[in-house]
Amino acid sequence: MKKILVCISGASGVSLGLKLYNLIPSGYERFLVLSDNAKTVFEKEENFFLNNNISAPPASGSFGIDITFIVPCSMNTLAKIALGIADNLITRSAQVAIKEKKKLIIAPREMPFSEIYLEHMLKLSRLQNVIIAPPVIGYYHNPQSIEDIEMFLIGKWFDLAGIENKLFKRWE
Repeated sequence: MKKILVCISGASGVSLGLKLYNLIPSGYERFLVLSDNAKTVFEKEENFFLNNNISAPPASGSFGIDITFIVPCSMNTLAKIALGIADNLITRSAQVAIKEKKKLIIAPREMPFSEIYLEHMLKLSRLQNVIIAPPVIGYYHNPQSIEDIEMFLIGKWFDLAGIENKLFKRWE
């Protein structure tokens, strides 16, 4: 069974990260990490780790996480990952994904992107298996609600991870 880690930083959109976590199909083992800012929004869930628990299982490559999502990803977290800083469980889990050449999908949540943010994203996107995928809305599926937009975004992230889904209307 593949293991999926969803990390939720304190950027706007923490509910989107939790929805992604909850939509992971039952054929996957799933784990959740909340930053200090994000944990104030959510209560403890199954396989939930606090961000300051640097000794939690996802901090080790031998635990075998296959896919790591950081949704949403604050610019602070993005910068730390780009610079190799692993001072909490989210940044350590990202460094593990990078060193183990596992899929790491980062959804930066800030607008507009400064030159510094863009440089960090470019640096990370050049690494094997790191994908920068901000929550950018597609309109071809004719969204009628926030829920439609969220399903589109999560479906696109699942596509990048190789997770089959029918969360949104595909281009015809």
